[in-house]
Amino acid sequence: MHTHEKRRAEAIRKELQLVLRQEERRKAAAAKARPARWKQELEQKLPEKVYEGLQSAFGKAFSLVFRKGGAILEKSYRKDERLTDHRVGDYVLRHQGKRSELRRMRRTAGRANFANLTMTTVEGVGLGALGIGIPDIVLFITTLLRGIYETALSYGYAYDTPDEQLLILKMMEASLTPGDEGELRDNAVDRMLVHMPDTVGRTGLDEQIQSTASAFAMDMLLLKFIQGLPVVGLVGGAANPVYYNKVLRYVELKYRKRYLWQLLKREQNTK
Repeated sequence: MHTHEKRRAEAIRKELQLVLRQEERRKAAAAKARPARWKQELEQKLPEKVYEGLQSAFGKAFSLVFRKGGAILEKSYRKDERLTDHRVGDYVLRHQGKRSELRRMRRTAGRANFANLTMTTVEGVGLGALGIGIPDIVLFITTLLRGIYETALSYGYAYDTPDEQLLILKMMEASLTPGDEGELRDNAVDRMLVHMPDTVGRTGLDEQIQSTASAFAMDMLLLKFIQGLPVVGLVGGAANPVYYNKVLRYVELKYRKRYLWQLLKREQNTK
């Protein structure tokens, strides 16, 4: 084995170990997390129609952005340039075996997420101050999906096919699902990273949209309800960056893990 091949194999192994450690820390933190008692008590007092309205709003936001918003979002970043940047990095990694290329991919994804995090903070707090709750959801989901799309491109993946959209929805759902159910959803995501489904019908995608919308509505119920109240809505609006960060940290880990697994597979196939 040549020197650069050994260096490349070691770089991939170390990066994958880092991903696995970060995943374990995330799981440990999620296992310890407990919802505030006051939040649970207030949520129980909210009418069922509040949850149903929020779930419907999230579902419509996902459908709108997936079906009509992709081309619009792509105007806010350079898709081809990002894909080319990844391909160059992948080429350098294959021929020089430097771990620095893997670190650079991480930093590229991180820079895009920081910009989107700033954007969703301004939107959430601004609309929260005005007492605008549910209408903010489309803007929040748009920014969230922009961050996910840019992360996908940073690791060389498409996001506009039904199977990739299904993966994105499952990652988003898993990132907000606690306990044993969250672990099951996380395992399902890992299986998709290895083997994407051959065909994803419209019905299957619509069902996952509703399932993901339900996870968001359940977790953000009280905060989005509060955001609909003038002045105190600042509290609800300020939750946007918290949730953005939570979802994108999970998604970035999964895309990085997927890329590293594929690198390992490529290494094995060339032996």
